[in-house]
Amino acid sequence: MASTAPKAPAEERQEPPEVVDRKAEVLANRIRTSKHLIVFTGAGISTSAGIPDFRGPQGVWTLRAQGRQPTGAVSTLQAIPTPTHMALVELQNRGILKYVISQNCDGLHRKSGILPDRISELHGNNNREYCKDCGKEYIRDFQAVASYEKTVHDHRTGRKCARCGGVLLDSIINFGEPLPAQALQLARDHAEKADICLVLGSSLTVSPANEIPGIVGYRRGTTLAICNLQDTALDGLADPRIYSRADELMARVMAKLDIPILPFILRRRLLVQMESAGDERQQLRINGVDVDGTPVSFLRSVKLDNNRRVARSEPFVINFRGAQDPGTELKLELEFMGHYGEPNLDITYEYGGEDDAQILYLLEYSPQTGEWKVNEQESVAAGDGAANDVVKRRARG
Repeated sequence: MASTAPKAPAEERQEPPEVVDRKAEVLANRIRTSKHLIVFTGAGISTSAGIPDFRGPQGVWTLRAQGRQPTGAVSTLQAIPTPTHMALVELQNRGILKYVISQNCDGLHRKSGILPDRISELHGNNNREYCKDCGKEYIRDFQAVASYEKTVHDHRTGRKCARCGGVLLDSIINFGEPLPAQALQLARDHAEKADICLVLGSSLTVSPANEIPGIVGYRRGTTLAICNLQDTALDGLADPRIYSRADELMARVMAKLDIPILPFILRRRLLVQMESAGDERQQLRINGVDVDGTPVSFLRSVKLDNNRRVARSEPFVINFRGAQDPGTELKLELEFMGHYGEPNLDITYEYGGEDDAQILYLLEYSPQTGEWKVNEQESVAAGDGAANDVVKRRARG
């Protein structure tokens, strides 16, 4: 918080490129032989995306301590995951990185492709809310907080759970509030298993999260590596200790591992399902899901071709007065939130004749080219949010 940040920020150091390169070589060699690599991240990994840190010279709390307000910051909804984010995704996908522990609330880890069961977001996620009663989680392509005035410790978002009708709460952890127990325990469990903990972009100031790297650092035969421009309280345990921006270090580490850092692709998963509505009527349900079946909100509207009605709120449902014939093709126009300038996308749903059968569309959008790519997977039965029993795939560029 601002009261903990001095008006004069701690000194930042940047080691020469040749020193960073030498330390990157040491780190890459250890990663090659690692059995359980974990990464602990702070705000410093998102600064190159235009999101300010907290205690740096232009940090949010530093400026507030000086009586100033941050300017020119990029919205977390529009920020593109950095090369560091994408490097971690590639290490995860290759089985090298076992777990991420993050203090960041910007949602960029999840958006970049870190799997939900591979990360503890200890301080929450601006885009994630959950049901107070049943615990069901929801990922939103908007700030999952209340739109009305409330106290800082009132976490109600004003929305209701689609499963049980319970009150939805935001996931942000404010000062003085306990960290989420399960996420904290998973973080500690992975720290106990880790042979390498790499800290990226954190001054390790905020407790109790800052204690987790020490679990690794104090054990014999392990490596605690810290990359941060400012000093941290655990520097005496770190080897190597790198004074560098995270992107510069990770670009060098990945090059030495001979692993490319792929550009960010916005990936969306869309389920389309025909349902019986009684009296020979049917309805088409369209909704976003995460890889684990968690509902994801990323659409503004859905429009059926040659139909004047537009579904503008979740759940997106299109009603039919009579039963559709097997083989009927329905053209849907999808309108997105558009934080990356995503254009509308047309998809064609083919009704196979079986109610409740789901089709999963894997949507990939490149902010670099402005183009969508669609992969279609057909499943034979409805699951609890993710399409299973895939029997057919069709790619549409």
